[in-house]
Amino acid sequence: MAKIKITQTGSPIRRDKTQRATLVGLGLNKMGRTVEIDDTPEVRGQVRKVQHLVDVETA
Repeated sequence: MAKIKITQTGSPIRRDKTQRATLVGLGLNKMGRTVEIDDTPEVRGQVRKVQHLVDVETA
């Protein structure tokens, strides 16, 4: 399965609780942290929800 690399670039301060929870669900909780996870429709939906806080690359 294809992988994507997600890097948190924005701060969750002053964001909705659901956006904070989405970042935690993706494995991100600090700016600059990077995770590599499977590219699934569910993950793409989470990324779309916090697209203003993350950068996405294909791994």
